[in-house]
Amino acid sequence: MPHFVKLATLDELPVGGSKEVEHGGRIYAIFNVDGVISAIDGLCPHQGGPLADGPIDGTYVTCPWHGWEFCVRTGKSTLNARIRQPVYEVRVEGREILVAVG
Repeated sequence: MPHFVKLATLDELPVGGSKEVEHGGRIYAIFNVDGVISAIDGLCPHQGGPLADGPIDGTYVTCPWHGWEFCVRTGKSTLNARIRQPVYEVRVEGREILVAVG
């Protein structure tokens, strides 16, 4: 059973926004794309770039360091089908964004 933790609020994450959050030694990148909240591992597997700081185009975020792209909903890379960012289940309760951690 996943353990959900509040990592942000809807006030901190408007539509089109992103946020990097550290919890339990892990970096999460949380996105609000068209009102749908998604969370993926926040560090690019290439060289650890901060995915939450990258530009978003549709449902894809581009790492600001070297341009690797990932779908914020599935974690799939556009570069290679074998590369995938971990995706974390998200719940919104009231204005709180809860993410399944651990």
